Amino acid sequence: MKRRLTALALVLIATACSKEGQIGEGGIYITRSACPQVGIPAATGDITLFNPANRTDAAAIDVSAAITNLRSTCDETGANVVSTVSFDVVATRRDAGEARMVVLPYFTVAMQGGTSVVAKRVGNIGLNFAAGSQRAQTSGQATVQIARGAATLPEDVRKELTRERKADDPDAAIDPLSNPEIRDAVARATFEHLIGFQLTDAQLRYNATR
Repeated sequence: MKRRLTALALVLIATACSKEGQIGEGGIYITRSACPQVGIPAATGDITLFNPANRTDAAAIDVSAAITNLRSTCDETGANVVSTVSFDVVATRRDAGEARMVVLPYFTVAMQGGTSVVAKRVGNIGLNFAAGSQRAQTSGQATVQIARGAATLPEDVRKELTRERKADDPDAAIDPLSNPEIRDAVARATFEHLIGFQLTDAQLRYNATR
């Protein structure tokens, strides 16, 4: 899942502004945060286990699970921007038999500019099915740290984005992000904190085609 920072003409990006969201002289004021956007990449929020493993029809589904209820906190006061994401994993199994534990792999990624993975960690999360129960739920947490300097716009780029534009200016209706240098600088300073299941190629194909 790729998210990119887009802007309409006359959008100003500021480090802080009490007029946030208001249309004023020179543009619309918004606040840009150094905190990463949080999300689940497409086709990685669900996982399905089959038994027998060589089948993918509905009758062979053994366990299915989904990541849900993402909750994020971010501390951008120090030298590093620290993003922490909490999430739930909800699972169902086909047979409500004996108590069973299922361990599923998941990843946490820091992505820069919507295209470059700058850090990745793979972990495991366990789900305990009680005897006679078809449903299990657990919670997980993942943290990434991003150097504050990397998530901060260069001063010249910030000045260009926040420069007051009057209606009679020749470039008043031109989106500053149409300038490739400005757009690339904003992309480099934009990060995402992504969570998903660490899927095999076969599991990814199943999610994409089911």
